[in-house]
Amino acid sequence: MGFEEDIYGPQVEEQPPVKVYEYNNTPENRSWAGALPVKQGLYDPEFEKDACGVGFAANIKGKASHKIISDGMIRTLPLEGLVLTALFSARNLLCNMTHRGAVGSDARDGDGAGVMTSIPHKFFIKNFARETGYDLPPQGQYAAGNLFFKPETETLKDSTSTFEEIAESLGLRVLGWREVPRDSSLLGPAALSREPLILQPFVVLRSAYGDGNQPTLTDPEVFDEKQFERQLYVLRKRATHTIGLHNWFYLCSLSNKNIVYKGQLSPVQVYQYYHDLVSVDYEGHFALVHSRFSTNTFPSWDRAQPLRWAAHNGKLQAIAK
Repeated sequence: MGFEEDIYGPQVEEQPPVKVYEYNNTPENRSWAGALPVKQGLYDPEFEKDACGVGFAANIKGKASHKIISDGMIRTLPLEGLVLTALFSARNLLCNMTHRGAVGSDARDGDGAGVMTSIPHKFFIKNFARETGYDLPPQGQYAAGNLFFKPETETLKDSTSTFEEIAESLGLRVLGWREVPRDSSLLGPAALSREPLILQPFVVLRSAYGDGNQPTLTDPEVFDEKQFERQLYVLRKRATHTIGLHNWFYLCSLSNKNIVYKGQLSPVQVYQYYHDLVSVDYEGHFALVHSRFSTNTFPSWDRAQPLRWAAHNGKLQAIAK
């Protein structure tokens, strides 16, 4: 007899294999990666709503630090004669909102969680510029973001090529791609079955950067930031419609001001899953965190928040379209 039989007797039952929801990948299913069911009976994916938790940490002077993102800051606050000592960091805020999120039958499958921060310029210089040989221009003159792709060689090649072609047509240039380091071992079966490949493109305005590996124009008085932001907006829209959600393509964000890390995770998984966020070189002057409670709706990687520019607690969805 084995160890378990010695303790519990011969009636030990093996756990049945986990059965993941059967995804409906049909042309009628317009959801990302076919993660939602199609309209059937009384169910309509257009009527799904959320009820979530949101937190925000910032340095009011705009000074970037890793403490805002992960490590926390000790502050003593006077409050009506009392002295209140508090720990502020996006990581603490997010983990303390676990009660505002939800999980599946397997607790490793979260409804969705994430964090938005300012662009971590110092981190990108060390982890992109030095590794690829391309010098990044000053902060604000390049864009980066986390993009979801289908983890299939041919689909990935076609998707990235299409993205670069669209960028070229808009007067932009993709300097290169960085694969985001992650820990997939902590994912539950549902999240793992639709885990995308996550890549970061670094995009510049070709007229300012040029065709080499160093920017030719960096003067903020001359650099046309408004034009750069307009072209980034068009790139986000055009790439989404051209590549398509059915190919698992989704832009968490692509901006010269902020970046979003998110997924079908629980709050405590976010900083464990994304290695970038715990690097001491990852600094930001603000962080917006979100924990999703899907309220009888279907979770998926793309539905996690923050969104590209905001996060909400679900009340906005109570307004009829």
